[in-house]
Amino acid sequence: MFTGIVTAIGRIGALEPGTEGEDTRLTIQAVEVLGDATLGCSIAVSGVCLTVTAMDDERTWFAADAMPQTLRLTTLGGLRVGDLVNLERALAASGRLDGHIVQGHVDGVATLLSRDPGPRWDELRFELPNHLLRYVAPQGSIALAGVSLTVTHVTDSGFGVALIPATLNATTLGQLAVGQSVNVEVDVLAKYVERMVNRPEATS
Repeated sequence: MFTGIVTAIGRIGALEPGTEGEDTRLTIQAVEVLGDATLGCSIAVSGVCLTVTAMDDERTWFAADAMPQTLRLTTLGGLRVGDLVNLERALAASGRLDGHIVQGHVDGVATLLSRDPGPRWDELRFELPNHLLRYVAPQGSIALAGVSLTVTHVTDSGFGVALIPATLNATTLGQLAVGQSVNVEVDVLAKYVERMVNRPEATS
């Protein structure tokens, strides 16, 4: 589990297609998050939970495999060597939940429609498919590219967020351009509530 508090920005060092050509091994340069990492641990890469499969002895890079479904449903399929990605280690049981509950299970992608710079913040407006928009509420939680954010408003076709200076400086959202897409994970609590409300009563 993650919290959506990005701790480092990594850079894609290599993209190696799998033997069948449908999966990809990502090599990510990421010094800041690998201090006590071990093989098999989880790291969120722009919001996608991936398993560390290799790393160098100096802990300057790690590798992770992205399966075909992950490449289809997230922005990882469009990555190029040199691209930047947000990184977060999994939450320790004794850690603080400074963001919100984030699973690293991306629900889809949102497209940036507009960016309105403010005195010390940016207001961003995103387009989101209807099947995901129903889980988004004003002042609710959402994870964009792995970043825990508060929804400022919701429209018939999308939603908005406001980014404070710390978020602009410490994540890839500070450089996101209009027309680009980001991974979206809606609040998991909203999905469970919908499931419970719509599930027919069990019969004995």
